[in-house]
Amino acid sequence: MAVEQKEKKVSKLPAAARISVSKRIGQILAFVGVFILMIALTLFIMLKVICAYGASKNTFVTTVLESGQLKFLASLVLSENEIQEIVDGTKLGDVGDANINEGMISLPQQSLSGETPEGVDMSSIEIIEIAGLTYKATLMIIQDPSRVSVTSVATGLDEWPEEGVPLKNLVERAGAIGGVNGGLYESTNNSGGKAYGILVSNGEIIRNRPQEWSGLVLVGLTNNNILQIIDVSKMSAAESEQMIKEKGIRDAVCFQEATSSDNNHFVQLVINGVPREVKGAGSGLNPRTAVGQRADGAIMLLVTDGRGSSGHVGASAADLIEIMTRYGAVNAANIDGGSSTCMYYNGEYLQNSVTFYYSQSSWKLPCGFVVK
Repeated sequence: MAVEQKEKKVSKLPAAARISVSKRIGQILAFVGVFILMIALTLFIMLKVICAYGASKNTFVTTVLESGQLKFLASLVLSENEIQEIVDGTKLGDVGDANINEGMISLPQQSLSGETPEGVDMSSIEIIEIAGLTYKATLMIIQDPSRVSVTSVATGLDEWPEEGVPLKNLVERAGAIGGVNGGLYESTNNSGGKAYGILVSNGEIIRNRPQEWSGLVLVGLTNNNILQIIDVSKMSAAESEQMIKEKGIRDAVCFQEATSSDNNHFVQLVINGVPREVKGAGSGLNPRTAVGQRADGAIMLLVTDGRGSSGHVGASAADLIEIMTRYGAVNAANIDGGSSTCMYYNGEYLQNSVTFYYSQSSWKLPCGFVVK
């Protein structure tokens, strides 16, 4: 008994020591609480200052509404009506039911000897660096559109995997030389497990849910290597499947055309050689991924940086339209943006994720456009 009592006394802290430890923990928790409160208060004041000026307020609102996790910031300092008014005043013009005029694309034809016209190198892939006021962009021009396709982590599987993979992995799995991200997808906690809407890869319909999100627009290539930009938002699954078969869609993803106080996405940039009408900048400033096609059939894959990367805030819809028209796009579409924007080519990332902990790689993706 004497031994047990001795061990019991040794295991106890003096009452004064216990009070001291409890007091120290309380002080630490109080400091952390005050620190978090100060950060929150500072952020709120900053948002109020930003939203005190018209131009900065418009840019701030349209930018955060395009993000996946920061949309709530706009509603902290502005009402739903105020946000909607800003969105209405800066969005792109209506494109209606514009159909792609395939006659405007003239692909170089091989002769009977198997040769293409003089001066046309169908193996050409050109990389162009573009510097804008608020962004840096990289443009990949692929002369032969048949080399561009869509690949996904679900190709050949019965169901979507739980997680996606970095762009490098998608490119290497497809035996390709390069690629970009593209399409609306599940990005919560950087899972990247599945694409939304419609996804077609090498003629196989991997996913067909045109009503999964509002305002979905299909962007892809036909068996004739013509870029298509088709509003599928009012189609049923049966109707979209029929459309894919009739038009011969071989590879495609979906992105969202939706402008409201909760969202701010856009797709169509240039249709049949006509740039889309822009109100203001047409959007906020963010990293972007876009695809276009020239009159000679060449495909253009474009990415821009933003969100503080290299001191840049990002590109607007007007910026994308300007770049695409400058380089001859007959048709062009925005297909993604934000932290998932990336470009991989010839064994290296030409554009990395803007998220600091993936600065040497990309977010996990379910799919992307690749160049074989």
